[in-house]
Amino acid sequence: MSEKISTTFNELMKFSNSILRIENSITDNRIEIFEEKIGYKLPKDFKYFIEKCNGFTLLCTQVNGIGIEFEESSLDKIYEFEHFEVGNPMPKEYLPFSPDGFGNHYCIDLSNCINDICSVVFWQHDFEYKNKTEVETCNESFIDWVNEVMIEWTLDEFNYDGTEKNK
Repeated sequence: MSEKISTTFNELMKFSNSILRIENSITDNRIEIFEEKIGYKLPKDFKYFIEKCNGFTLLCTQVNGIGIEFEESSLDKIYEFEHFEVGNPMPKEYLPFSPDGFGNHYCIDLSNCINDICSVVFWQHDFEYKNKTEVETCNESFIDWVNEVMIEWTLDEFNYDGTEKNK
């Protein structure tokens, strides 16, 4: 899996900075503090990306970083808000990491991990789930999500340099 993680990271970095914005790497212990606060360890693929570039955006798809520099868009603030301040709170084990712009989030299911890799679910804020099995699992891992949602979907419409593909 480690090779797949670095391959996906390198693939993402091929995009021009005209469409890819990456934040600075993490050099302190904020990840460990966050893990302690939420009571879960982050999966290794997600942790790898967050350590290398603490938040990134490709076109309009964003992966939130963690830290005071992100203000209310920091992973810890979003986690608190989506679990304790909304009318339809997420289960504690869901880590919202990418908003869709309509109040919904892609989330890492921290309770569904195999070999330190967790699945990704899509949480609809305005849907009253009767139980957790109704929440859509979209990808088997964060890396699979990055490959599909960020890289493949972008390459369907754009080139690495940010120019639109001819149809």
